Amino acid sequence: MLRDADPPADCRLCPRLADFRAAQRTTNPDWFNAPVPPFGDPEAWLAIVGLAPGLKGANRTGRAFTGDGSGAMLFEVLIEHGLARGDYGADAGDGLHLQGAMIVNAVRCVPPANRPTPAEVRACRPFLTAPLDHLPPPRVIVALGRIAHDATVAALGALPSRFRFAHGAEHRLADAILIDSYHCSRYNQNTGRITHHMLWSAFAKAIRYAPNDSLDSSKNNENSTPNGHERA
Repeated sequence: MLRDADPPADCRLCPRLADFRAAQRTTNPDWFNAPVPPFGDPEAWLAIVGLAPGLKGANRTGRAFTGDGSGAMLFEVLIEHGLARGDYGADAGDGLHLQGAMIVNAVRCVPPANRPTPAEVRACRPFLTAPLDHLPPPRVIVALGRIAHDATVAALGALPSRFRFAHGAEHRLADAILIDSYHCSRYNQNTGRITHHMLWSAFAKAIRYAPNDSLDSSKNNENSTPNGHERA
């Protein structure tokens, strides 16, 4: 998927991230330890923008949202909406695949303490803009967290100050529709900031813009109930 728009494995645009990545290669030589590429359907109509690879998640496995606590909730919701098929096994070789959707991080390399700097987000912007430009109009995007939201707005050529992040908010930007959700990090799950139903509801809004032939009709219903979870 747009491999020519990905940063090289030895990318040095962000010296702090490059040094941290190099340190991880020494400490954990069997890990992926490189800029994590987008994951999903090459013909996706929906983009999911995350923050950055987790140290023991995507930085270890090489696949976005795979291997740490955030992926289990995200992929369960995507499966319930017909945007993914298979079983999530917390491993890049588990056979799970996305349909109609792709995942890309605002920052491709793992940051110390899971927190990229504003300069690092700006440096990685071309690698976010390219996958978003590949979406067919209207470009439908779900941003997971405020940093992902701001990075997405900037990648779409707008000012983040004009589009305030709020969970469940829906923004119109030229030919794009941006929907916000709190990030499904393990911390946010443990504190109750994000729940399965909250994340499910954010994607239910995105599903309304799905092309008619992209989803099974039983999945393309914002009033349906997520499997095993009663609606609040």
